[in-house]
Amino acid sequence: MKIFLKNNGLCICFLILFIGSLAGQIILGFNEHNKELIDEGASAITFASYLTSGHFFQSTFENWESEFLQMALFVLLTIFLKQKGSSESKKIDEPEEVDREPDPTKKDSPWPVKKGGFILKIYKHSLTIVLFILFVISFVIHFFGSLKDENEQLSLKGEPLETISSYIGNSRFWFESFQNWQSEFLSVFAIIMLSIYLRQIGSSQSKPVDAPHAETGG
Repeated sequence: MKIFLKNNGLCICFLILFIGSLAGQIILGFNEHNKELIDEGASAITFASYLTSGHFFQSTFENWESEFLQMALFVLLTIFLKQKGSSESKKIDEPEEVDREPDPTKKDSPWPVKKGGFILKIYKHSLTIVLFILFVISFVIHFFGSLKDENEQLSLKGEPLETISSYIGNSRFWFESFQNWQSEFLSVFAIIMLSIYLRQIGSSQSKPVDAPHAETGG
């Protein structure tokens, strides 16, 4: 168990933080949504009903959507674009280990590398592909959750409901998306730029403390 925790501590820590944060969001979101319903003159819903409500799906997946978009673009753009001095960038004019072609004769190579052919071609881009797939899935669930929540609110007011085709151009939906996208892009910009001049001893996301500002790469 100690070896398992040592080898997987980073994933375990963030998984625990994720579960705790999600639980907090669900509980507080449930209370907030019921408060809004009561203010509108409607009856409060049960906890189970909240977990299938538009409010829950919209508030959850609009955040997941932006996270997966940010990670997918970051992985993709760091193939081609560089930032001198940043620990988050590949070196400016030097070859990188990540750019070399995979060696199928290497003892512990993953099975797609040994298999070769079309499977290897897919595997070489699998991280970006999966991140974009997760973004699209989250985007779609966010859209339908937001649509459901909007129609729940319109229904309480006795107003006509939105259709899928009309809601795709609704400013509310795109406002929800862009307010999250911009924060993710800002956070990536911040870590790229701050890692040029600032250090954190012991972190893989920082350059060595005594490294010059112009040194690029971790």
